[in-house]
Amino acid sequence: MAVVPSLAAGQAFEQLLKAVTQGDAKAVGDYLARGLDPDTADPDGNTILMIAARLGHQELVSLLISRKAGVGRRSPHGDTALMMASLKGHLAIAKLLVANGAQVSHPGWTPLHYAAFEGRSEVIRFLLEKGADKDGLAPNGFTPLMLAARGGHLEAARTLLHEDANVAIRGPIGETALSIAKGRKEVELESLLRRAGAVD
Repeated sequence: MAVVPSLAAGQAFEQLLKAVTQGDAKAVGDYLARGLDPDTADPDGNTILMIAARLGHQELVSLLISRKAGVGRRSPHGDTALMMASLKGHLAIAKLLVANGAQVSHPGWTPLHYAAFEGRSEVIRFLLEKGADKDGLAPNGFTPLMLAARGGHLEAARTLLHEDANVAIRGPIGETALSIAKGRKEVELESLLRRAGAVD
């Protein structure tokens, strides 16, 4: 995640990050033509591809991929561009990233965990179609279904259950998706989980 020395300091680098944030593909393309590393990162270690994916700038994501930006690169926190797109519900960008080699499943937090946490049903459906582990455990011991329950995301839970997500898995202190839904007084979600076979 290098920064071209001539751009690393001062106003030019700030202008680059502004262009990325605004989704200005033409301006970023000009920087790339001048030798900008497509894996340039901001001071927090997020590549410009991750930033563009998080903010929903599809044209810019496409440009960066065409210039060989690393779709699998991780930030210091372990995030990838696909995880950012999934978190924010940018389905078209998620599809673009996966089509260009982004992994849908890997150890630790995954795109599916992020999508479930925010209730991004369409992204959840797409990731499952691409082979994401529907019952994979996040570092906090929660499954995607448990994360959807914690957020009160009824449609996200329904999407996971449609693909036979396991309602019986327990978290670190014995919690289940059902107990989480009950604790949050999510009546519809509790009913949905019971119909799927969840028991106290």
